[in-house]
Amino acid sequence: MRARLLLLAGALVAFGASLGSGFHFDDYAIFSNPALISPEGFVDFWSLRQTRPLTYLTFWLNYLVGGRDPLGYHLLNLALHVGAVLLAFECLRRLVPERTALFAAAVFAVHPIQAESVDYVWGRSIVLASLLTLASLYSWVKGQRWLAVAWFLAALLAKEEVAAFPLVLLLFDRQELKRNWAPIGCMLALAFAAGARVIYATAVTPGAPAGLQAGISPWNYWLAQGLVILRYLRLLVIPYGFSIDPNVTVPTIWLGLGAWLLLLGLLIFAWQRGKGWAVWLIAGFLLLIPSSSLFPAADLSADRRMYLPLLVFAVAAGLLLERVKQPAIPIAIVAAFAIIGFTRTMVWMSDEALWREAMERAPQKVRPRIQLARALPAAAALEILAQARNLAPYDPAVAAETGKTLLAENQPEAALQEFGRALALDPKDAANLNNRGVALQAIGQTEAARADFERALTIDPTLSEARQNLQKLPAR
Repeated sequence: MRARLLLLAGALVAFGASLGSGFHFDDYAIFSNPALISPEGFVDFWSLRQTRPLTYLTFWLNYLVGGRDPLGYHLLNLALHVGAVLLAFECLRRLVPERTALFAAAVFAVHPIQAESVDYVWGRSIVLASLLTLASLYSWVKGQRWLAVAWFLAALLAKEEVAAFPLVLLLFDRQELKRNWAPIGCMLALAFAAGARVIYATAVTPGAPAGLQAGISPWNYWLAQGLVILRYLRLLVIPYGFSIDPNVTVPTIWLGLGAWLLLLGLLIFAWQRGKGWAVWLIAGFLLLIPSSSLFPAADLSADRRMYLPLLVFAVAAGLLLERVKQPAIPIAIVAAFAIIGFTRTMVWMSDEALWREAMERAPQKVRPRIQLARALPAAAALEILAQARNLAPYDPAVAAETGKTLLAENQPEAALQEFGRALALDPKDAANLNNRGVALQAIGQTEAARADFERALTIDPTLSEARQNLQKLPAR
């Protein structure tokens, strides 16, 4: 019981302050999903186009109970993380020595790389999926194979990034396929089905940030992931340099291949070791396959992708530390991680702090400046956006954000020019058509506004803002 209370205390020290935080970045997209505002949308939400229905179910419950009050959303995120920590300890103490299990669960509970998953409401999907995956592991080690399959299915409905979990089971017991081929085969089939569903959903969803619409080829994405994984490993050991929008770009072919060769060498070294920490290290790399291989995503790197792999890497580290006879060393490591985790949570307390940090660590990137502008007064925001335009004069997102800032300042004519510029650069952007419609309505051009709202819905039928704006217009 004392170990569980210590794990609970550690998680609350590192991330408990998130209860006072608000929404950030993609969190606002939660409220634009029709599933939250209409029964028809809720039914559509379970269609093949939606890849994470279980996560959205939790958002719907949050909305049902507390509307747009961020407290309930952060409270559930924190509760899910605590549940994952405690369940991780229960699983690991059946697989490794108890001292190693406690160390790994404690690192999993407090490491600052977890801040993006726990403090960011949108990061809930991986926390929930990891909790359900650990429930699957717990059932598996207890011999309840088909119950483990059911938990794994639920995990895939929360987030598909846990799809490599069956490979981890096979890694630890390669004879399992012979003895219990049906449940493990079912898990593998479910993982492939989840992958196929993601490919389909990203292909048919306008503006999807992954797959064919990610804006990057599978080759370039894979080339970058070697350096990205090395970045993840560096952050695990030296927890400094975090950012919601890290400065990661596609490397040269030789640099990218060199990073993969280095990782391959590490894996070969671990494989030759055969057992103990080496097997857990390999398992950590297996869990990264869905997010760090060939399937492209617009964000090359995201700390939340390390949420579940961190646990496995922490076990490998714990087994190595078993050779250290000084118990104060693991305790000091966990305490340092908890303190840094708390400081990361403090950064996540405000949009301005979060995006100013991102801008300082990636001064040539445009997105941090756009996001920072949203957290600043209009005059400062327009200055930041002018800097962004100098960096990327042909980026439609800069013009769109400038237009929204001007519109909020009751300057619809100036905003209209910016939205027109954004649409000239990207004519099929449904959000900017909606924005231009709002500006047209503000200057009294009702029919032109109606045309923009209707065209926006033609491009993206799920754009609830355009539908609401259309419904507010007087009938013809």
